[in-house]
Amino acid sequence: MIKAAYLHIPFCEHICHYCDFNKVFLKGQPVDDYLKALDREMKMTLCEFSTDSLDTIFVGGGTPTSLNEQQLYTFCESIITNLPRSENIEFTFEANPGDLSKEKLQILKDAGVNRISLGVQTFNEELLKKIGRVHKAKDVYQTVENAKKVGFENISIDLIFSLPTQTVQDFKESLTEAFSLDIPHFSAYSLIIEPKTVFYNLLKKGKLPTPGEDVEASMYEMLMEEMEMNGYHQYEISNFSRPGFESKHNLTYWNNEYYYGFGAGAHSYVNGWRRSNSGPVKKYMEQVNNNVLPIFEDHLVTKEEQMEEEMFLGLRKTEGVSIPHFYEKFALDPLNLFAKELSDLSAKQWIEVQNDNIYLTKKGRLLGNEVFQAFLGVI
Repeated sequence: MIKAAYLHIPFCEHICHYCDFNKVFLKGQPVDDYLKALDREMKMTLCEFSTDSLDTIFVGGGTPTSLNEQQLYTFCESIITNLPRSENIEFTFEANPGDLSKEKLQILKDAGVNRISLGVQTFNEELLKKIGRVHKAKDVYQTVENAKKVGFENISIDLIFSLPTQTVQDFKESLTEAFSLDIPHFSAYSLIIEPKTVFYNLLKKGKLPTPGEDVEASMYEMLMEEMEMNGYHQYEISNFSRPGFESKHNLTYWNNEYYYGFGAGAHSYVNGWRRSNSGPVKKYMEQVNNNVLPIFEDHLVTKEEQMEEEMFLGLRKTEGVSIPHFYEKFALDPLNLFAKELSDLSAKQWIEVQNDNIYLTKKGRLLGNEVFQAFLGVI
């Protein structure tokens, strides 16, 4: 059963130094034609797969709100027309602080969007410049205030730590600013330097002064403490919310459930197949306009791979992997299936098994990637 959809808008008005997502500069792009292709892809896909009402829709990018008001209205109408939505849907749009006018907020609200996710990253003005962001801290406050005035209650912001030259104190100050917004959800990630980014090139030249692993670990420990002290429950390695405001969409991924992916470079997981769409905008549009689904590659996930994914995705959640649910899904006991791996990880005090759940300890959260790798290719 498919209960979620992701839609990708690849256009940005600027490219940040750390970003490796599928994106292009907005200027000179065939935005209107791209939106028509997206509309066509949704129609073709839903002809191929029957679907119930969706519980979550997430529009990401790029910067979805870099669309002008008419384009945003057209796009929202296309989503409403093509995708059946449940009564209690979580409908999220990503946005940058400063480019989300009251008019655009109203268009989103009228279309049924009920969750806004803002890419804030840091409140330190100097760091914002260093990472290639163009907004200022004051834009964050203004955008959140405007969103609340239009009627948005479910607002989330993204933060990044372990930025070049960032100190623990810098990050703590950003958290203090973030808490003052009085919003229900935060995502916080450590900086990962990916190939083909400005930061990667600087790093190769020895010109990127990163804080280092020890400082990064201190920042993450402080993040967990500060979130708890301020009433935010850590429900996943990088995500914190007030009760009832956990991201349904992201939980789709971590629960290893099916979801549609629409747009250039989007990924989907449908009926056992993981698919990725063609990334270049022109190639994507060409395929769709020729009435061909814009598949770049697809892979039928074996039962063994599904079980491994169930472990390393599920362990991202604070509650971890449910042993009864795993058994119900695969008719096998994960405690037997991964006996050696679980024994080794328990001995290191990285995981615990308790109350029918396998979950990361606090120490394990600091070493998440090492834990997840333990389940790859073992069956």
